[in-house]
Amino acid sequence: MNKQIDKNISIEELVDFLPASVSFLREKGIVCILCGEPVWGTLSELATTKGFSKEQIDSLVNELNNLNK
Repeated sequence: MNKQIDKNISIEELVDFLPASVSFLREKGIVCILCGEPVWGTLSELATTKGFSKEQIDSLVNELNNLNK
């Protein structure tokens, strides 16, 4: 069984675990790599700073988990 991604995953762990998340999140307007390094914080924190609602963050998590299948 694949590891499940949740909204509290650190960006660094997410990028290491699922490299495809970088382009996926960029398409959603969330930049998670700056100067070649993952930004600090969690997926939820970063999405919130970009104006995503709780429901939108939950949707992102579901999409990332589907991407991981």
